[in-house]
Amino acid sequence: AGRLLGRLFPLSGVVAWLRRRGSVGNLLPNRLNLPAGMPGFLPLNQLCKFCDVEPSSCSGTGTCGSSCNITSICQLPEEVCVAIWRKNETGFFMETLCHDPSKSLYGLMLDDHNSSTCVMREKNTTSGTAHVCSCRAEECNDVLSFSPVVDPTPEDSLVSVVLVSLLPLLVMGVVIGAMFYWYRVHRPRMHSQEWERGIKKRKPKSGGLDCSDVCVIMMDDDGSDSSSTLANNLNHNTEPLPIELDQLVGKGRFAQVFKAKLKQNASDQFETVAVKIFPYEEYASWKNEKDIFSNSDLRHENILHFLTAEEKKAQRQYWLITAFHARGNLQEYLTHNVISWEELKILGSSLAQGVSHLHSDRLPCGRPKVAIVHRDLKSSNILVKSDLTCCLCDFGLGLQLDSSLSVDDLANSGQVGTARYMAPEVLEARLNLENTESFKQADIYSMALVLWETSRCDAVGEVKDYEPAYGSKVREHCVESMKDNVLRDRRRPEIPDTWLRRQGVAMMCGTIMECWDHDPEARLTAHCVAKRISEMEDELDKLSSHSSSTEKIPEELKIPTEV
Repeated sequence: AGRLLGRLFPLSGVVAWLRRRGSVGNLLPNRLNLPAGMPGFLPLNQLCKFCDVEPSSCSGTGTCGSSCNITSICQLPEEVCVAIWRKNETGFFMETLCHDPSKSLYGLMLDDHNSSTCVMREKNTTSGTAHVCSCRAEECNDVLSFSPVVDPTPEDSLVSVVLVSLLPLLVMGVVIGAMFYWYRVHRPRMHSQEWERGIKKRKPKSGGLDCSDVCVIMMDDDGSDSSSTLANNLNHNTEPLPIELDQLVGKGRFAQVFKAKLKQNASDQFETVAVKIFPYEEYASWKNEKDIFSNSDLRHENILHFLTAEEKKAQRQYWLITAFHARGNLQEYLTHNVISWEELKILGSSLAQGVSHLHSDRLPCGRPKVAIVHRDLKSSNILVKSDLTCCLCDFGLGLQLDSSLSVDDLANSGQVGTARYMAPEVLEARLNLENTESFKQADIYSMALVLWETSRCDAVGEVKDYEPAYGSKVREHCVESMKDNVLRDRRRPEIPDTWLRRQGVAMMCGTIMECWDHDPEARLTAHCVAKRISEMEDELDKLSSHSSSTEKIPEELKIPTEV
């Protein structure tokens, strides 16, 4: 009713005149044409500006007016005047109203309503951050103060003197702390990086893990497609990253992956990142992958670089934000490209090194680390970076082999993964739960199938079109079909004779066959596979240097005896 009266005529002037005349009870009902039977007086409660959310010229500093031309009589005596100022991407907005301070407004309680002036203070409301003030005086929410001037008190002066006196001590403490940090953390890291660069200079080719290397801390490689330096500088623990989704680049069972732009503040520059979006129902998968990525010990050049995780409650979504690699996953790359022998060595070596770091219970520097198993290794869960090295991704089914896990915890993890890449013991549900190494051995079997897929390189002669392990012999995602092939018939993907005529590929095939052995205990470790590929490269270099262009090694000597 008060808002309606304010729209009919300027209420503040009329009420002021009525108060001066002392005739509120006699004149106001006749002026309003109240129905018969109503009281002959209208009690005048608080007068407040009362406008819906409207654009405002207030910039959030100094003192300004509400720009509201509607005055309302509050409905209840206990109501006070309220003003709410908001800022968003399109501009500034103001809302004025009456409200009972004993009740919440946009999720917050008014605690300054006894003031006669409207002093704006920043608050967190259910609709976002806003500046709110409340007061109890006639139209007091018409003049808003954003930066009140407070006279310094003697206590404030005393605090200032104490702070100034302690400033030299604080500066000295910061300097000592910085020196201690440099000596204990940064200096050893610089030495490690110098040693690592020295190793790379001595061995420039893409080799595997060198067991003679001293301990170095693995950091992000310089050749990453997306360095994400901007994201690392943002405080994404307290505020969401400024991300604009660009296009859908992948879709899985649990989530979709988008190429996105990570914007810089107040500029048109951006950095390309990948955003993996989980629906609200897949919270468990998102949380598991977030927890694994959040482990700082996971950082490795052959593990996907993780930026942050965000909850999007308004969209009922969960996000994982990572580096973006334009070449896509390994399955897509092999489908559209025939790789060379050199590329095969790089892809195979980097894949083994990534799995080795994942499985390891110690960092290269010797510090203990929680071993992790992927449990869904396949070519579509491996990304190809710009330098043609691999990096592992999609840890939604990953498992951290923490020492606190019991046999019951491991048993509850269930039969997980993609049927085509499941190890025999996983298909048969006979994993040795008392030995965590059995989980790693299942990963090695899956890795062997991926290495088989990469072995279709141009060094073997005619190359057929790409097909995943077991090809069309098994039905997609069918566990029973895989049991028939892998358990009953003891089949493995075919290794053509042409592969065995090329010495390097033949040596790779020998390693693959050891990794997909039916007996889990007989399989190699990922560290051993990486070392073998490195040694295989060195051995082939020696053979190449000892053979002239006219005197080649006979073909029959190129096939290793173990194959």
